[in-house]
Amino acid sequence: MPDLPPDDQRFLDAYSAASGNKAPQNKRPRPGSIALAVPRYLQSEGFLDLAPGTRAARRRLLDEIRKQLWNALVRDLQTKHVELMLKKHTAHARNNRLKVWRAFGKWLAAEYNIDDPAVNVKKSPVPKSSGHVPWSADEIDRFRSFWEIGTPERLAFEVIYFTGARISDAFRLGQGNVDQEGWLVFNQQKTGGEVAIPFSRPLPGFASGMQSDLQYLRAALDARSDKHITWITTAFGTSRSVKAAGQWFAAKARAAGIHGRTAHGLRKSRSQALAEAGGNSVQIGAWTGHESLSEIERYIRGLNKRKVLSGTETEQKVPTSATKVPTQPKKTGESNA
Repeated sequence: MPDLPPDDQRFLDAYSAASGNKAPQNKRPRPGSIALAVPRYLQSEGFLDLAPGTRAARRRLLDEIRKQLWNALVRDLQTKHVELMLKKHTAHARNNRLKVWRAFGKWLAAEYNIDDPAVNVKKSPVPKSSGHVPWSADEIDRFRSFWEIGTPERLAFEVIYFTGARISDAFRLGQGNVDQEGWLVFNQQKTGGEVAIPFSRPLPGFASGMQSDLQYLRAALDARSDKHITWITTAFGTSRSVKAAGQWFAAKARAAGIHGRTAHGLRKSRSQALAEAGGNSVQIGAWTGHESLSEIERYIRGLNKRKVLSGTETEQKVPTSATKVPTQPKKTGESNA
């Protein structure tokens, strides 16, 4: 973007071109319009303080607002106008847009000395849902049996499952994220918060029973025929987009006979495993990157209470079957496409 004031026409033209939303033909924004307010808001401290992933998602919705309202004056904005724009959406889609409007409306009220047009807009009711379903132990075993060590599917699974990372973070990980002390360190795209997971160092006492999962991950990494900056790549050695990665992984799970399960479900499975092993909320949050107690509690809601109360730490670490980690990759014609 050019280093110009946000109300400079050259800045606005560049902004429209970069966002993919062309300005209405023959309509130059007039002073005090939404068309001028949105770029100003995007340069505000409140917006720039958001995590990069949040900014990217909100910028797309703000571009919609700017394109649709364009020359409408900020001073004329009322609650009914916000509700009219939200009317075409329902449930989570509407609430996500309302969240953007509330932040934008609060900024407009302060900057333009108007009543906040979104403050009284009510959220849409949404059906109760536990979200992504955690994988069961049987489903984890089934995936591992179907996609053996040496396949890209198995590598993606082991990276996601051991780290418990969001897929947007897991697909960016590589050897460069392992520091000199053996921690796997990365900053989350969604929140910007740092995560450090034991990788080539001893696991914490409560998680020592997860050594087999770490061995599986190391075996999958050692079996790679090509080494790239990131561990998980396409057949061409390139990284996948987050959306494509999620769809690709879900398809590979279905191929293994596992339906309705996602990569994010493995994040829940790791959270629950940490809780069942005796990890407290601080320890679970340090591993998964969750920053609020309520979010951690939501992720471990379906944990196995019997495992939590199974007795001594030694009992909790007893495996149900011997761990077998193949030392040689499977010869397979399976494509990573």
